[in-house]
Amino acid sequence: MQIYGKFYQKSWDERMKQIIQSESLNTVQTQLLRDSAVNKSLGDTMIENYITDYHFPEGIAFHYLINNKDYIVPMVTEEPSVVAASSHGAAIIAKAGGFFAKSSERMMIGQIILEEVTDVKKTSEELKSLEKVLLEIANKAHPSLKKRGGGAKWLRVRILDYDLISVDIAIDVQEAMGANMINTMLEAVALNIKNKLQQVILMSILSNYATECIAKASCKIPFELLSKDNVSGKSIAQKIAQASRIAQLDVYRATTHNKGIMNGIDAVVMATGNDWRAIESGAHAYAARNGRYKGLSSWSVDDNYLSGEIELPLPIGFVGGSIGIVPLVKVNQKLMNVESANELENVIVSVGLAQNLAALLALVTDGIQKGHMKLQLKSLVTAAGAKDTEKEEIIKYMLAEGKRDLASAKTILAGIRKRGKNDGH
Repeated sequence: MQIYGKFYQKSWDERMKQIIQSESLNTVQTQLLRDSAVNKSLGDTMIENYITDYHFPEGIAFHYLINNKDYIVPMVTEEPSVVAASSHGAAIIAKAGGFFAKSSERMMIGQIILEEVTDVKKTSEELKSLEKVLLEIANKAHPSLKKRGGGAKWLRVRILDYDLISVDIAIDVQEAMGANMINTMLEAVALNIKNKLQQVILMSILSNYATECIAKASCKIPFELLSKDNVSGKSIAQKIAQASRIAQLDVYRATTHNKGIMNGIDAVVMATGNDWRAIESGAHAYAARNGRYKGLSSWSVDDNYLSGEIELPLPIGFVGGSIGIVPLVKVNQKLMNVESANELENVIVSVGLAQNLAALLALVTDGIQKGHMKLQLKSLVTAAGAKDTEKEEIIKYMLAEGKRDLASAKTILAGIRKRGKNDGH
């Protein structure tokens, strides 16, 4: 039997009944769905056709010293070694004096796209002459934002093609990410343009390419803090700088370089109830802003120091949307001890730099697998069916024998259990 018929209108119990009747899942699987649905009311509020809560683990990273203030950083991720690497990178930077981070004015860009424009040059001039009027219309559409010091600040007109124009409006969204308020303001302006200039409006929508909301972090690490296993800190610093240089030259390396940065950034964005997909899309667009995709961070050797810096768009919200309704978000804000969107941006961009340092340090010394392996093996032996009391022994055997696959984990587990039975346990 298939699931059908206005699923969204049914109660949670009715939805579960229909899933059972469809015979898609066995009894154990159905019970897992039931047991995981810990907040049905919140789930129904946040998404459509809600059936259960899908859980990711949350951990905390330590050693973050940012602008002379200590932070504990909550991180939500499913990938082993991300939290450990974050703490490791932050600890090295803290010993060197910490991160220095800053954020630009928090403005988002909204776009009104005009299509079928017969004279793009003339229409562009008409739109520019209406800037003051159009900004006023935008602010009247959301007056409370302007009262708080935000609102529409400036307008620009870009010709996209012979028949297409983009009207870009920069809006100070204060502490929110502001998607809904931006779209409301844009629609009011679009209606005025349509009526006054007799133009065809294709769409009105915010852009996630937040070029007016840039966060930056930097650090300076003495060579001696990088030395390892009889390899000089200077040599390691030079290798990190070289690896960073390759991420500026080669798109294959740049993509993985930035993925590592976003491992940390996404984890904090998720923990704080923000839209990690918006942050990802903006970050990768920014990485290609000069016509070629490059690493978001850079490292260089100067005198006796390794210097690192990173910058990317970070339109993070501190209030509104899911931030205001997911209970753990407020807990995480309190745990982190942040008091504003700007401060949160400073923390998140610093996490990106720490994550990058830890990854590059591993790559140019032991290799990335050594740090990953034990944590990855924990996941592997769990998949093999090992109990908590058996996991450490299986991992020990796998490390000793150089085994890294699920079949070997199952074989070793079977051997351990067989020996246990023979010993009378």
